[in-house]
Amino acid sequence: MEHTTRPVALARRGMVASPHYLASLSGLRTLQQGGTAVDAAIAVNATLGVVYPHMTGPGGDAFWLIHDAATGQVHALNGSGCSGERVTREAFHGHAAIPARGPLAAVTVPGAVDSWCAAHRRFGGLPLSEILEPAIGYARDGFAVCASHAACVHEIAETLSEHPHTRDTHLPLGRPPLMGEVIALPRLADTLETVAEKGRAGFYEGPVAAEIVASLQRAGGLLTTSDFAAHHATWEAPVSTTYRGFECYQHPPNSQGFAHLMILNIIEAFDVGAMRDGSAEYLHMVVEATKLAFADRDRYLTDPNFADIPLDHLLSKDYAAELRTRIDMRAARSTPAARPAGSDTTCSVVVDGQGNAVSVIQSLYHEFGSGFVAGDTGVLLQNRGSFFSLDPDHPNRLEPGKRTFHTLMPGMLLREGRPHLVYGTMGGEGQPQTSTALVNRVVDFGYDVQTAIDAPRWLHGRRWGDARQDLRVEGRFPAGVRDGLRALGHPLRAVRDYDDTMGHAQAIQVTDELLMGGADPRGEGLALGW
Repeated sequence: MEHTTRPVALARRGMVASPHYLASLSGLRTLQQGGTAVDAAIAVNATLGVVYPHMTGPGGDAFWLIHDAATGQVHALNGSGCSGERVTREAFHGHAAIPARGPLAAVTVPGAVDSWCAAHRRFGGLPLSEILEPAIGYARDGFAVCASHAACVHEIAETLSEHPHTRDTHLPLGRPPLMGEVIALPRLADTLETVAEKGRAGFYEGPVAAEIVASLQRAGGLLTTSDFAAHHATWEAPVSTTYRGFECYQHPPNSQGFAHLMILNIIEAFDVGAMRDGSAEYLHMVVEATKLAFADRDRYLTDPNFADIPLDHLLSKDYAAELRTRIDMRAARSTPAARPAGSDTTCSVVVDGQGNAVSVIQSLYHEFGSGFVAGDTGVLLQNRGSFFSLDPDHPNRLEPGKRTFHTLMPGMLLREGRPHLVYGTMGGEGQPQTSTALVNRVVDFGYDVQTAIDAPRWLHGRRWGDARQDLRVEGRFPAGVRDGLRALGHPLRAVRDYDDTMGHAQAIQVTDELLMGGADPRGEGLALGW
């Protein structure tokens, strides 16, 4: 039997997997109380915003894929916010780039809360007040700081100390909290209670929105109450392709999800199942396909309301065949160093007893986002808008009312119209790569989801602070594989056996009889079912 860091979770009536055990428990309890998969996903993500505040929160964005068992349809819900009406390139005159931290980094309206409310209106069952109760309880009464939370606060404590409300909220002891110490977020509890009572209006209108905007503007920020009032999550048609008889769904742009589908299209003609998972041959093939998909992603991806993105062409099998001819299985191709994308994100997946399925990616962008807590709301604002370019010729150039290039990409694999694999991961550039690994390991190599998540991973790309792109591989890859990749020309960097830079993946596999859940040992994740 293949050893895994934790057993695959097996259940029949419902399954939840998330990057924090308390969030998974909130989702499971919601299912047990009669909630839908969407109800449980809201409970999970609201709880993550409290107990995993370095990665996500109500001040961030969210992207959803929802499979409705009653109709067999897959729906995409875009919970990313637009840049404000006053957010122009001219407003950043004298800046080489939009700042990554502080009030000027918070240039897009946080969209997560409205996505909760929009999903709940269409697919919810329980009252929102009941769904948010666990998150409010942890925020009000306190929770134990987990290892990654403690490490992250310690790493950027100086940044968190720059703004009084951030310092008071996330350094409540006057220093970085240690793992196991109990902290509370009472002001965030107040805000969540307002959302529980008033829904969308409790966050985007009235006192909460006014306080967020006033605190930003006092510090030189650009968002307005009109920006908040105008924000609405949007229902969209997902993008899809097929892979070995499965229907593969992703969120459309401004998400990078189509890059994952392009990779699957390119590698489908290879006999992946005959390759050994983790071999130099397999990794080389996938990395080379990734480079080709990323080149098109970087050429086109932005808000589709501001540019034409030729998705039909990019996702066609004919175009994949053309790209495949550019892969040299004897040598790695060099690629220009792309701008690094943030990777501090959360993924959660839920399947309920009726067969409804949800994959949600929610994020602040960088760890602790902008580092700016908005006044007395307890809301830590994201810095996703800092990924906009100030170059007027760049496809993702900053413009008012625009959604930026987003790395968030929830995924689903269906067979004959029914969910087979519900999956996703954090990890910026790694999201399309890890998602491809999960699909290959389940479909081509026959792994269960926990084995697929545990198995050694790789990451092609560039991280913040790196001068060039490289190929990172976890230390569990044998020396012979690493030598083989170097011989093919890959600039290799070996990292820890279970390295956080590889992201935190979660997945649920659905069979006729069982739900099988897996969670990533690279974080504090846990899959729970009943």
